[in-house]
Amino acid sequence: MLQLTATPESALADEPLAIQVTGLPPSQVVTLKASLTDERGKLFLSRAFYRANEAGQVDLERDPSLGGDYVGIHPMGLFWSLKPQRDWGRLLKRDVMNSPFWVTLDLYDSICFSDLPTDKPKASLVVQRWFSRPGVERKQIREGRIRGVLFLPPGEGPFPGIIDLFGGLGGLVEFRASLLAARGFAVLALAYFAYEDLPNSLLEIDLEYFEEATNFLLAHPKIRRAGIGVISVSKGAEIGLAMACYLKQVVATICINGSNAVCDFPLKYRGLVVSPTLSAAERMQVHISGALCLRYIKGDPRKDVNPQSLLPVEKAQGWLLFIVGENDQCLESRVHAEQAMEQLKSHGKSNGRILLYPGAGHLIEPPFSPLCFASWLRSSSLVYLWGGDPAAHAAAQEHSWGEIQKFFWQHLTQTTSKL
Repeated sequence: MLQLTATPESALADEPLAIQVTGLPPSQVVTLKASLTDERGKLFLSRAFYRANEAGQVDLERDPSLGGDYVGIHPMGLFWSLKPQRDWGRLLKRDVMNSPFWVTLDLYDSICFSDLPTDKPKASLVVQRWFSRPGVERKQIREGRIRGVLFLPPGEGPFPGIIDLFGGLGGLVEFRASLLAARGFAVLALAYFAYEDLPNSLLEIDLEYFEEATNFLLAHPKIRRAGIGVISVSKGAEIGLAMACYLKQVVATICINGSNAVCDFPLKYRGLVVSPTLSAAERMQVHISGALCLRYIKGDPRKDVNPQSLLPVEKAQGWLLFIVGENDQCLESRVHAEQAMEQLKSHGKSNGRILLYPGAGHLIEPPFSPLCFASWLRSSSLVYLWGGDPAAHAAAQEHSWGEIQKFFWQHLTQTTSKL
């Protein structure tokens, strides 16, 4: 009897599935298709073509895809190769607590390119991809100026505390924070513009706002007192690195594809004003897709960055991890990370490390998240290019997620602190 299975059918979004087909004729060519409709009604699809073995079986952990959206042995390829059916969509989970992403897996007994209602699958099943686990608490935070959401793991703690910062998207993004909470961390998803009563646009970086958030976490009874971690991407990574440089409470910082200099908007902290390096719009390039490539708008980081805008990474008392996608089309992030490491080395410091991922783009997210190659920003009518080769990007996401957790467990649970 023909059977399509996925184990487990309900799991956290960062957990792999075992997908198998049995009961096929020997050497039968089949299509496996995945489909997902997000919370705003946007459809994402992927498909791959497989050939059954002599026993009439297909096992995605063993058998290569021969064509479709990916080629080769990729057990979770149907998930990370999901693509929006309308251009420029980014898959973002918004309600992380009350509902999963429902992903439909369909099996066809031939090569199936179309998505017509008359194309009936031979077998189907639906799997659930959750962004939280039972017992995780979600608490809305409106303390002083702080705006965000705190996720607490089950139990009394104390737990390692982390601040989660995204970039130019603005607003509040929760899916990474909730997944880290499911792995045992207390995480504050922190908004800093375009949310509630915060400024609609980013005009300056007020580091005292982020210091207030850091002190809020350290004062929480369920959070360890040894120091705070920061995970950050894009513009958020620039802010995260500034927090590591100026806030002694920050003892472990992860910067994903960010700058080592203050860019476009001044940074202010207790009377200090750091003037930014300004982007040069004339360096923008237009990709063949029509999306704007921003990679070169800051010029050569080694030559064109205002030296006074460089962040003093040598002052960071905690540990630094730079995660770099070498196909980042938003920023020359490798050069920025290497420059930061050179600064550390020139001051006799060894508290930094780089993870380089060939082929990975700008938006490195938790495992099995689809590559967002380009997307709209809510604050703009333009489409921006983020880059990335789908398979290489997927490998980077899977590997870096494990490294992120190891980094925080190592540096946020020590009995002694570098402070």
